[in-house]
Amino acid sequence: MPDNEGSRAAGAFFGRRHGKPLRPRQASAMEEVLPTLSLDLDRPAPARLANLFDVPVDAVRLEIGFGGGEHLLHESGRFPETGFIGVEPFIGGMAKFVLSASEAGRKNVRLYDDDANRLLDWLPEAGLAGIDLFYPDPWPKKRHWKRRFVNDENLERFARVMRPGARFRFASDIAHYVNWTLMHIGRHPEFEWVAASADDWRQPYEGWPGTRYEAKAKREGRTPAYLTFVRR
Repeated sequence: MPDNEGSRAAGAFFGRRHGKPLRPRQASAMEEVLPTLSLDLDRPAPARLANLFDVPVDAVRLEIGFGGGEHLLHESGRFPETGFIGVEPFIGGMAKFVLSASEAGRKNVRLYDDDANRLLDWLPEAGLAGIDLFYPDPWPKKRHWKRRFVNDENLERFARVMRPGARFRFASDIAHYVNWTLMHIGRHPEFEWVAASADDWRQPYEGWPGTRYEAKAKREGRTPAYLTFVRR
């Protein structure tokens, strides 16, 4: 990725938007299905996020950077009574998920394909039951650390849109980013790390389907950490 430092705000949700050409079925899904699932941020957000969905839901969760959508597809099937908002700027990942969601008949999903910060600023206060951020870009070079999505400003955004008791889940195979996240959470008064033992962050989340990126990390000898924080 070219270094466009300064072209986007610090902490913005950077992503590689274009990749390989889409397959015909993916392209059709992007043209026909994505418009029916996409959020329109030019319109005011509803006071009740449940009103975004065509089916009744009793809670709404957000996944930021869902990649190929393995986890989002899995969770939206496990919890049909929950609404899910997924953010992914990479067109290939979005196309893969839109096709899979269409084939699975998912009605409890809404999507956004741009900067997650704009979405977070659009959402109403205390409307989310959870936020998932799995394997975000670690931006390993020190001069790029300000691009990491976990930062003080974004944790303020999380705190505003999450209701008390909501969970922020963060998974990464990069030890420095894990420690970075724990440091930032540790100084934020609205979040609490709920781990009671090492197994609480070494073991995957309940019902975790795994992802292709995670499998690659394990093959290359990197050990994932699964952190869970509660909004006080």
